[in-house]
Amino acid sequence: MTDKQIEQVIQAKGLTAPRVTPADIEAAIQSEHYFTAGDGYAGAASLTVEEGGTIEPPAALDLLTFCVLVLDNGFTVTGESACASPENFDAALGQKIARQNAVAKVWPLLGFRLRDKLAAG
Repeated sequence: MTDKQIEQVIQAKGLTAPRVTPADIEAAIQSEHYFTAGDGYAGAASLTVEEGGTIEPPAALDLLTFCVLVLDNGFTVTGESACASPENFDAALGQKIARQNAVAKVWPLLGFRLRDKLAAG
């Protein structure tokens, strides 16, 4: 089930107690950033490469996509997506999967935040 489908079931059952919703997750995301490990390698190497030099990251690094989500309080979470076959690499799909994996890490963080508020009364 997708998050949207689960949300529909929760609403249909009338479960109205305080909880974290998909809208809460999206509202907590201040910005999102994508890059491959190859991009990171090239960026770091560019600090030391001689003028006019070239930077060639290992090809496998271009198959690993990262998503960094910056949350409303400045905390960051990451998600990754790795492609096994170079022929199947699709940047947009890799970004989507990496974002889903990052968002999965936001749920427990917001759950903890809500539970703290509930416990404080």
